[in-house]
Amino acid sequence: MASSFSRSGMGFEFLTKKAYTPPSWASHLHPLPSHVFSLGHLPTPIHRWNLPNLPTNTELWIKACIVAQRDDLSGMQLSGNKVRKLEFLMADAVAQGADSIITIGGIQSNHCRATAVAAKYLNLDCFLILRTSNLLVDRDPGLTGNLLVERLAGAHVHLISKEEYSKIGSVTLTNVLKEKLIKEGRRPYVIPVGGSNSLGTWGYIEAVREIEQQIQRGADNTKFDDIVVACGSGGTIAGLSLGSSLSTLKANVHAFSVCDDPDYFHNFAQGLLDGLDAGVNSRDIVHIQNVSVLVFFSGEKSTDYWMINSRRANMRDAKGLGYAMNTSEELNFVKDVAAATGVILDPVYSGKAAYAMVNDMLENPKKWEGRKILFVHTGGLLGLYDKVDQLASIVGNWQRMDVNESVPRQDGIGKMF
Repeated sequence: MASSFSRSGMGFEFLTKKAYTPPSWASHLHPLPSHVFSLGHLPTPIHRWNLPNLPTNTELWIKACIVAQRDDLSGMQLSGNKVRKLEFLMADAVAQGADSIITIGGIQSNHCRATAVAAKYLNLDCFLILRTSNLLVDRDPGLTGNLLVERLAGAHVHLISKEEYSKIGSVTLTNVLKEKLIKEGRRPYVIPVGGSNSLGTWGYIEAVREIEQQIQRGADNTKFDDIVVACGSGGTIAGLSLGSSLSTLKANVHAFSVCDDPDYFHNFAQGLLDGLDAGVNSRDIVHIQNVSVLVFFSGEKSTDYWMINSRRANMRDAKGLGYAMNTSEELNFVKDVAAATGVILDPVYSGKAAYAMVNDMLENPKKWEGRKILFVHTGGLLGLYDKVDQLASIVGNWQRMDVNESVPRQDGIGKMF
C-alpha cells in the first residue's frame, strides 16, 4: 500500500506535517500514528561496504542514516536514527499543543542534540537533562561535539551526575522538570531516552518500508540475509526487527548492545512491541548479543590492521569499557575502517557494533560465510569530537610541505590572503 507520507526528495516538504498511512503489513498494529513531520533527508543510501577480510563469499552493505548527503542539515544537525523517531514524536508533541520539549541522555547524546534542533525548527523550546560525571556536574559542560550544537540552538541544559541518574532514574528526572515547567505555565512534552517508546518505534518500522522500496528499485534485487545494528536504547531494534519480520525483508536482525545487556534489551523491546499490540516475542525476532572477545591486530599501518594477531585479550562484551567509553583497539578500528573504506563510524554506537561484528566474523566465520549483510549506520559522528585527545596519537599522517625557494610564483584562483 502506498503511503500518503512518501518522498523521493525533500524539496519544500522539509518540516511539513503530513497524514501518515502505515505499510500494509503493519496496518494491524495499534495505536497507529496519525501524522508525521518531515525532519530527515530520506531515503538514506545503501551501498557496498568493502571491509577487508570478510568471510568467504560474504557481501557487506551499509545503509547510512543521515550522514553524507547534506552535512549542514543532516550529518551535523539532524543526524542518525534518532531523527526517524522524532518525526513521529514531534508530530505528537505539536498535536498535543506542547510549547516545549523535555528529553534526557548522556553528556554527548546524539538524541538530545537532534531533539534540540528539531524543537527549534518547530518553534518549541527544548530542555535537556544531561548525565555527566560527579566531578564535572557543577562545571560549565563546554562546547565539544553535540554540546556545541545544543547550546547554539538555545537548548536549556540541566546537568545531573551519573550517581543521581542511577539513583533517581530517567523517568522521575524528566517528570520533576515537567512539573516545574507546568507550574511556570509551560506545556512541556516529554520524550524518553533515545526517543525509544512505542510511538518512536514507528520510525524504524517506516525505515523497513524504505529498505523494501530501495531493494525493489535496485537493479539486482539484492536480498539481505542479515541486518546488523547497534543497540543503545532499544527503540531502533524494536522497530527494525518487527518491520523485518512482518515485511518481505525477513532478514535476521543482529543487535550489538553498547550498554546494559541482552536480557535487559529483550525485555525493554518486548514492552515496546506490546505497546503496539504486535503479538510477537522479541526473542523470536531479534538476536541481541555481546561479543566476549577482543582481537588484537598487528602492525602500524592502517592496512596492517586486518592482519590478525591470534593472542586473546581479557574478556569484554560489545560495550567495552562502558557506555561512550572506548578502548584504544576500538578507536584504532574506527580509524582503520575510515582509512580502508572511507566510512566514518562514530565511537559510541556504530563503531562498537561494527567492531563487535568483525570480531564475531573472525571468531565464527562459518556463521557469516556466503551471507548478504546490511549494516545500519545510525549516525552520531559529532561524538568523535569528544575523542580528539585519544585519537590524536593514532591519526598522525601530517607533515610540513617542503618547498624549494627557487620555485617560481604562479597564482591560482583567489589569493586566499
